[in-house]
Amino acid sequence: MSKPFLPEQTGYTVAVVGATGAVGQTMLSILEERKFPVADLIPLASSRSAGAQVTFQGRDYTVQDLAAFDPTGVDIALFSAGGGTSLEHAPRFAEAGCYVVDNSSAWRMDPSIALVVPEVNPHALEMARENRIIANPNCSTIQMVVALKPLHDAVPIERVVVSTYQAVSGAGGKAMDELAKQTAQLLNAQQAEVNVFPARIAFNVIPHIDVFMDDGYTKEERKMIDETAKIMEADFAVTATTVRVPVFYGHSEAVNVTFTGPMNAERARELLADAEGVCVVDDPAGEDYPMPSEAAGSDPVWVGRIRDDQSCANTLHLWVVADNVRKGAALNAVQIAELLIRQN
Repeated sequence: MSKPFLPEQTGYTVAVVGATGAVGQTMLSILEERKFPVADLIPLASSRSAGAQVTFQGRDYTVQDLAAFDPTGVDIALFSAGGGTSLEHAPRFAEAGCYVVDNSSAWRMDPSIALVVPEVNPHALEMARENRIIANPNCSTIQMVVALKPLHDAVPIERVVVSTYQAVSGAGGKAMDELAKQTAQLLNAQQAEVNVFPARIAFNVIPHIDVFMDDGYTKEERKMIDETAKIMEADFAVTATTVRVPVFYGHSEAVNVTFTGPMNAERARELLADAEGVCVVDDPAGEDYPMPSEAAGSDPVWVGRIRDDQSCANTLHLWVVADNVRKGAALNAVQIAELLIRQN
């Protein structure tokens, strides 16, 4: 039996870093919904947000200044405050004996840091015994690997081609405000003001998420490629095109998967229907399939439009949808925290 990560106790001291942001607020909600054993909650944020109030289990808490906070005595810290903040403060919390679950991209590809999706690679958490930092993957990567894992376990994957349709909430609150404002402006025959995205997002799609790399891929596309290999511990080929669409919540993905051996749509449906964290909605006759408008606010990864690729042997098409703020960020982080205490 492996050594417990944390001493067995009835409740734990949990810090939420970035508690006033969209993901931080969702973390608080999910901790409460899932009855996580929180003995003491410590909401933290930058000095700009310090002094604000957040509510947890019917009680108001005052947000403290992260930079001035002493992490001694904190058991688990859920970070959602950006890569720079994480690079500066996550080691400080870890050195104080706290386990850090970080939602930024700062630590994901560090070979010494665990990159975890609980339904896919819970065993990777063992890496955290040394440095106490666990990385939460990119939102678009999380939902894809949850859908791929049960299929890959049955028949190894050879290649994945994914195109994403990503909600503006993935770019933060200002991005959501921009979509709402531009929509109102255009509907009132006004010029749309562009500040957050590289182009107008209202009534448009932008094939550009994060910065472009030297090879022509964007950083978001590179994240999906590299993170999938690390999480799945596999060397199958992955290529991605990531696109921002005028949807507030819920990322969608068209995933084309080629297998090394026989795999068909019927078997895939059976495997996915039994998979942890997956909900299959696939009834073409009834025009029933996953959509972000219905996935928003829910926890599963929704899969539909499962069909054989008539142009290529042993190849399937999947349509994968999830709430990017919940499963793509806050929920996955809380599930990692649950793994830390479940080891006891």
